[in-house]
Amino acid sequence: MRAPRDFWLACGHHLLDRDENGRLLVTDDFLKVYLARPELMPPPEACAAEQELHRALLRHPRRPVAARQIEAIADGDARENWRTMIAWRDHLVKHGCLEAAYLAIVRRNIAFPQVLVGQLVQVILRNALDDCRDAFMLRAAEMFFRPQKLMIEGASVLAVDEERGSVTGRHSASPLMALLGLPDATEVDVLNESTAGGYWERSDRFDMALDLAAGGRGLAALGDVIGRWLLHLLAIEVEVEPVAELREASWNWYVGLSSDATRIGDAIWHGDDLDDGSRAQLVGLFRLTFRDPSCMIEKVRGEPVHLLLAMTADEVLRLKPQNLITGLPIANAEAVN
Repeated sequence: MRAPRDFWLACGHHLLDRDENGRLLVTDDFLKVYLARPELMPPPEACAAEQELHRALLRHPRRPVAARQIEAIADGDARENWRTMIAWRDHLVKHGCLEAAYLAIVRRNIAFPQVLVGQLVQVILRNALDDCRDAFMLRAAEMFFRPQKLMIEGASVLAVDEERGSVTGRHSASPLMALLGLPDATEVDVLNESTAGGYWERSDRFDMALDLAAGGRGLAALGDVIGRWLLHLLAIEVEVEPVAELREASWNWYVGLSSDATRIGDAIWHGDDLDDGSRAQLVGLFRLTFRDPSCMIEKVRGEPVHLLLAMTADEVLRLKPQNLITGLPIANAEAVN
């Protein structure tokens, strides 16, 4: 059997160990990558306290850091960056594996910077999709951790990475991008059967557009990713399929996959008529069914759940994968991990 091809090298998945259940164990090498972030890399003019703290953590990235060590740093912005990063490091180390750390953040609504949470989502997805050979699924998975600018072109609804902006837009590389010598993007191509083979070599560039038009590969691939996400994190098997017509849905339970999608779902639930603007924001609708209905709360056991995907008024899609963890009607949800 042909081995799967590597992708998303810059997320650091190769620096992590795995337990007997395939979950990602925090390693010293993975923690050290955070010390290469520009927010923590001391500039030449940084004070001695900051320089020493950085050197000490490079030697022993799990060593305890006292509040007084951070307070001794002269620069106020640097102190705040260190407080945030040490709290983040301590959270990862406390939970041991990245999946457990993520579930704790989502379920307890712990406030961490979105850039850190997004990177956590990416590396967890990299693990969940390790054997995936479908470029459409991998590109759809990018929407879990990177905002998309949607462009309506005829019958197509093209999702382009927001940081790309345009073919001349500047793409921000991660620290590992530089360390691995990975090239930056130069152009955006639409993912299709003829371009799919090139996805792997440019996967860290996030420079391929995905068509989310109804009935196409894009929405179907996103449904497949949702299934993998729930199976990996919650060990729950579901089937997720795009639904063509809004009127087909019976609203016994729904989950908005973005803030605007939740607002639209609430309006439908309350029987309000959607205005043209809200309808235009709705990008996709999915039907999710649990393969084992006993995993659901009794109130809606055996019934489908509908997932809504919607962009903002300025055509940006910010998918919130945490809503799948907190919003589904899962029996004994806190016990599932």
